[in-house]
Amino acid sequence: MQWSADAESRLKEVPFFVRPVVRRRIETLASEAGLAEVDAAFYEQAKAQFGQK
Repeated sequence: MQWSADAESRLKEVPFFVRPVVRRRIETLASEAGLAEVDAAFYEQAKAQFGQK
């Protein structure tokens, strides 16, 4: 799964010890949505589904 530079930099704001889990979950959501790349907008949308702001 490709990640835009923006989305990748936002992922780095997530604590390192949960980052792999967050990455996998967002990639799963992106795949289910039929996306080939995670961009910043989708990242924010997925993050909102986790109840984070």
